[in-house]
Order: sequence, then structure tokens, then C-alpha cells
Amino acid sequence: MSTAIAPPGGHYRHAVRHGNLVFISGQLGARPDGTHTADLPFEDQVRQSLANLRAALRSADADFGDLLKVTAYLVDVAHWPRFNAVYAEVMGDARPARSVVPVPELHYGYLIEIDAIAACG
Repeated sequence: MSTAIAPPGGHYRHAVRHGNLVFISGQLGARPDGTHTADLPFEDQVRQSLANLRAALRSADADFGDLLKVTAYLVDVAHWPRFNAVYAEVMGDARPARSVVPVPELHYGYLIEIDAIAACG
């Protein structure tokens, strides 16, 4: 996974640190160069969203082991088993609290978006 991340697509930051908390904005599957993966299979979108989450965390001197809470927004709850499998593989031993929320649609036709809260220091 790359540690690079595309610039935000709007008026926000990918990561905001407040004290020892880090708040990560919703991460779609945009590649570091800003191109989209919405046309790729669901699993590829999940992997890129998690890579973006990790890059945002690292920009705040944090990583998956610092996560407290993750929220994943899925278009179609039928994707849940495949999401869970990729998530578990990529996250490894990190097991933050998590919510999976079905939504009707996401920007640019993506099937997943992930936001998070971490603690470091």
C-alpha cells in the first residue's frame, strides 16, 4: 500500500489532530494521483480506501494500531462479507470498534467510503 494520498476533493483535511485524537475524513478509493477506482471490483475499492486511510493516519504520525473507531459506508449491504474479509486481511491485528452502514450511493459511483478516529501519543 502506498503512503501517498490524493489531495482532498473539497474544503477539508484528510486528518485533523486534536490533542492525542486524530479524526480521519471519509476516504474513497481515489488513487494518490487523484484518479478513481470506482470502475474496479469492490475488493479493489476497499483496498484503496484502506490504503488512503493508512496514508491519512500516517500524515498524523499514527497507523492502524492507533485506531479507536472505524465507520465503513457500503453501497449495498450484500457487499458486507467481502468487505469484512478484505478489511480483516489488511488490518491484521488491529481491531478497533467498527460500524458498517449501508447507504444508497456515494460520490463518483464508489461502493465504499471509510472514516475513522485514532488516538496517538
